[in-house]
Amino acid sequence: MKSKRRVLLGMSGGTDSSVAAMLLQESGYEVTGVTFRFYDSEGIEENLEDARTLASRLNIPHITVDVRPLFRDRIVTYFINEYLSARTPVPCTLCNNEFKWPLLAKIADEKEIYWIATGHYVRKVFRDGSYYLAPAADRDKDQSFFLWGLQQEILERMLLPLGDLTKSEVRAYAAERGFQRAATKKDSMGVCFCPMDYRSFLRREVPQKLLPGKGRFLDESGRFLGWHEGYPFYTIGQRRGLGIQLNRAVFVKEIRKATNEVVLASLPSLYKNEMELEHWSAADESRLFRGDDLIVKIRYRKQANRCTVSRVGRDRLHVALHEPLEAIASGQAAAFYDEEGLLLGGGIIV
Repeated sequence: MKSKRRVLLGMSGGTDSSVAAMLLQESGYEVTGVTFRFYDSEGIEENLEDARTLASRLNIPHITVDVRPLFRDRIVTYFINEYLSARTPVPCTLCNNEFKWPLLAKIADEKEIYWIATGHYVRKVFRDGSYYLAPAADRDKDQSFFLWGLQQEILERMLLPLGDLTKSEVRAYAAERGFQRAATKKDSMGVCFCPMDYRSFLRREVPQKLLPGKGRFLDESGRFLGWHEGYPFYTIGQRRGLGIQLNRAVFVKEIRKATNEVVLASLPSLYKNEMELEHWSAADESRLFRGDDLIVKIRYRKQANRCTVSRVGRDRLHVALHEPLEAIASGQAAAFYDEEGLLLGGGIIV
């Protein structure tokens, strides 16, 4: 399979996967496009048709795979349950690591295709016998943060044609090739199945009897500050949209599911020097535990901080931060990089 220059490309109908198809074909690969139907929302049919049309213009095979029930069971249900558990979910991380890329590999195997590809902005590096991901040339679009859980059997097969390009270069390339629609499509924003405010999504998807109703805002000493709409509608670090007027800036410091209480505090109270992770993964454990020169990010666009990582028992990691970070939220992800920018792994904050 590997000797054949055949590749299965995930095509969303957007600019990035469209240009990925053009670049792979230009590089001599026999491209087969696959569009996954993950969910139903406004614009989905249009995107599906755009993917089919592009594949037709490039004269490449294209298939559509309906995985809506599986996606809802694995990703949407997780998203809802995390908020109901007073945690902050990372659906894009879960989807990429445990759903989208493994699904691409599965379909590729069925078609006897070795290579798998997407329009992700990320680079692949081979170092000391292992494959790693690294940040894209376009740091504003880099998506490596979401991919820390991919294993070697997936990394080895990945092709990432946009890793060395900027978004403006990608759009210019599509325009030069005469694909004006692909060149000018708007970027998708936020969680794909929940582009609106997640609170509206929860109210629509969760039966009213399962939502906790209004509860108490408290300060750090336990003093009552006012009423909130229910703990699932708040996230650690949140400042705006609290619906409470005080004579000072306050942020969500703690969410208490058992009592339906939300603790508010000043920003300095949200800083922490350490955190623990579960469900962690490492491209190379020896690099992850080797010293004090690691870089950790806890959000897609959050500033990188230096840290030291060690094991806690069999299943957890302890992260000692060299400088404190604010608003570390249970359920969110942390991704680790070395000095060269290689993605070493990551985990879920507990």
